[in-house]
Amino acid sequence: QVLLVESGGGLVQAGGSLRLSCAASRFSFNIYALAWLRYAPGKVREFVAGISRAGARSDYGDSVKGRFTISRDNDKKLLYLSMNNLNAEDTAGYYCAADANGYSSTWNAPDMDYWGQGAQVTVSS
Repeated sequence: QVLLVESGGGLVQAGGSLRLSCAASRFSFNIYALAWLRYAPGKVREFVAGISRAGARSDYGDSVKGRFTISRDNDKKLLYLSMNNLNAEDTAGYYCAADANGYSSTWNAPDMDYWGQGAQVTVSS
């Protein structure tokens, strides 16, 4: 069974930073595109960032461009999300997800093959 396990969430003040990690096991990590999506109660699920299988391509949601950076380490099977200048609107559960379409993922939630259990990020204003 494929496992994606997020870590690094927590409570941070507005303007602060956090780094999320997603550890993968039991699948061919380096052929999957990977993404972070977030979900907050009362809001629609939102694409945050995605990275292609070799890391050559990355995309970001409009609300996080310039503040968040996605990266991956295929040797260690780790996905990262560095988040800077956080604000209250970033409060959400953050989920890593894997798409077998490694080069041209749409980053759409229904197209993701595997999901982690989520990590909560709470930003206090």
